[in-house]
Amino acid sequence: MSRPLRVAIVGAGPAGIYAADALLKSEVAAEPGVSVDLFERMPAPFGLIRYGVAPDHPRIKGIITALHQVLDKPQIRLFGNVDYPNDITLDDLRAFYDAVIFSTGATADRALPIPGVDLDGSYGAADFVSWYDGHPDVPRTWPLTAEKVAVLGVGNVALDVARILAKTADELLPTEIPANVHEGLKLNRAKEIHVFGRRGPAQAKFSPMELRELDHSPNIEVIVDPEDIDYDEGSIATRRGNKQADMVAKTLENWAIRDVGDRPHKLFLHFFESPVEILGEDGKVVGLRTERTALDGTGNVKGTGEYKDWDLGAVYRAVGYLSDALPKLPWDEATGTVPDEGGRVIENGEHLRSTYVTGWIRRGPIGLIGHTKGDANETVSNLLDDHANGRLHTPSSPAPEAVEEFLARREVRYTTWDGWYRLDAAEKALGEPQGRERVKIVEREDMLRASGA
Repeated sequence: MSRPLRVAIVGAGPAGIYAADALLKSEVAAEPGVSVDLFERMPAPFGLIRYGVAPDHPRIKGIITALHQVLDKPQIRLFGNVDYPNDITLDDLRAFYDAVIFSTGATADRALPIPGVDLDGSYGAADFVSWYDGHPDVPRTWPLTAEKVAVLGVGNVALDVARILAKTADELLPTEIPANVHEGLKLNRAKEIHVFGRRGPAQAKFSPMELRELDHSPNIEVIVDPEDIDYDEGSIATRRGNKQADMVAKTLENWAIRDVGDRPHKLFLHFFESPVEILGEDGKVVGLRTERTALDGTGNVKGTGEYKDWDLGAVYRAVGYLSDALPKLPWDEATGTVPDEGGRVIENGEHLRSTYVTGWIRRGPIGLIGHTKGDANETVSNLLDDHANGRLHTPSSPAPEAVEEFLARREVRYTTWDGWYRLDAAEKALGEPQGRERVKIVEREDMLRASGA
């Protein structure tokens, strides 16, 4: 093949960009070359870094700098505001590319099968995150009337949700939060936030740094009940074998033995409390019922039959993200992933030719952002092996301009990498008069206009 290898990547978050980077670092990139097109349904790239990371985490958002360097490469093009499959289908992509990699991530909330989840005041954490991160496809307002709030889950998303609820609007103003989010947070009445985990401190999935950041706010008093500090043989083995788990446990231990201070907002971290029902009255959340659990020796827990009702006005379910099924691809309902072997999409026991997956759509929403690099490298390695051994199909219209002509015929208003630079400049200009790095533009039409779509 004398022309460059043509690869489409659906999803321009970290997983997709890491896959593009792996392709450009391969031997094939030197001869005959690689041409990569990223398709993203949002007008802007970067996926969950832009729409899933709390705005007061600039350290994590700094990953964008590294992703920028990848997207700056001339062999890569970005087609933003292009939705799979409404604007472009798998059959369309196969006409233009030798191979297609799906890296669409996970943005929905995983279900929590307990009574009361549908009550008014019961919210999925992913929806709340989308609101405070200025996602263009969610409502512009959020009800923040509850003075006592529960967050179910002991992962970093639960910490983000709890921290945003506990901080004041003015604390968050220096970040990139949009004006509508700042106005909404000014109306927040939450004074008590209760985070619930069904297991113990050694099993918490917090990152040590994320956990310690809770205590940095002058407005948040973090409280841990000394009775919740408990370990069995399995927990001790976890601490010995996992440095991060040990650091988390030590932080929680230190908080459990200190005196409670006088910061105005109280954030309680509860362990060994398994949510069994969200309590309602007249269709609205009025509380949460939990069952006390106890360690069983292995690090897992069992119910004790001891129940407690908590007086609460809202419940946020941070029990994990879930990917959306992709048309034309096989789907595993139990795991919420596309079946694969080494990144190759598997259907009826066979590799779906020229079709690959990477990131959370492949392995589920687990691990930190950096973990997707290993996924991308494995997927790309197998794609290149298929290329070297003649197992990829041959596209009918491989010329780069064929995609642009196709989108023009479909009248798809797409954004480009140059358009991102224009949007980036517009957001920074909005922030400058306030002494802020940027103010995020929220409305899709405004994003398209700023991007020059």
